[in-house]
Amino acid sequence: MSTPTSAGSGTAMPKMDASSRRPGEAVTGSRAGLLNKLRAAVLGANDGIVSIAGMVMGVAGATTDSMAILIAGIAGLTAGALSMAVGEYVSVSAQRDSERALLAKERWELETMPEAELAELAGLYREKGLTPALALEVATQLHAHDALAAHAETELGIDPDDLVSPWAAAWSSMAAFTAGALVPLLAMVLTPPALRVAATAAAVVLALTLTGYLSAKVGRAKPAAAVARVITGGLVAMAITYGIGALVGTQIG
Repeated sequence: MSTPTSAGSGTAMPKMDASSRRPGEAVTGSRAGLLNKLRAAVLGANDGIVSIAGMVMGVAGATTDSMAILIAGIAGLTAGALSMAVGEYVSVSAQRDSERALLAKERWELETMPEAELAELAGLYREKGLTPALALEVATQLHAHDALAAHAETELGIDPDDLVSPWAAAWSSMAAFTAGALVPLLAMVLTPPALRVAATAAAVVLALTLTGYLSAKVGRAKPAAAVARVITGGLVAMAITYGIGALVGTQIG
């Protein structure tokens, strides 16, 4: 294939390889998938931190019984982790089923109307800015190499060789939630009663600072705003549940 030229001129466009890309440019393919998994893991850990912190704070507000706090924390961690796993499995299974249906439809179209599909792919490349002749040449070569992969990527945004895995999503969500939940739970049960509330709050703030920073870096946002949001949400959740626990404990006592 000849060297592409810029539209409206005969000037050859310089070739670029992966090493010439600047840091921070958009990523695609397997790296984009890895970033999505990292984002999901960070969000799962953040959910575990906040939900279990609120639970153990609520129980601590009602009682100083370490065993009661531990039992409540373990029950909440188990229920939350299983809920995350089941929810993620169902959601990703539905996504995979949808992807498979779209790929099946694309295979049928390629088998029954290959010329129309070739024209469609060329049209998609024209919309991306290629000249009609170059768009048709690219589409023709891709059809000859792997027509389904070309349509799946360009038209559907799917890699037919790398469909989402419900089991992997379920296990990773469960693990992330559990890792986050252990922070407030361990801080609460391993510190003396007089210090456990303050120690748990400090541990949660540190953990949320980390998850907020990581989520901002993954999403290429400003870390300060993301950290402030998650810390504020976590502190509010702990304050409310501790207050409810203290109120209920007083009334029962």
